[in-house]
Amino acid sequence: MDVAVELSLYPLRDEFIPSIAAFIERLNSHAGLKVITNSMSTQVFGEFHDVMRTLTLEIGRTFESSPKSVFVMKILGPMAPV
Repeated sequence: MDVAVELSLYPLRDEFIPSIAAFIERLNSHAGLKVITNSMSTQVFGEFHDVMRTLTLEIGRTFESSPKSVFVMKILGPMAPV
């Protein structure tokens, strides 16, 4: 089952752009996912288990390097394959 996830990252520190850029770069490194970024959020499309496994891994990495961060996430599913 394919899903779409829209998420925004808000690192609670002065230098927030490097954390956001690193998170998006890591998402783009995962094969099998389609990642679209705009000025407000990032959308991730793919098979439910692949998307959730990737988000679990990469959100965890973000919390390790930038513990005071907030993620806002919406999940749409199931949907037609992208």
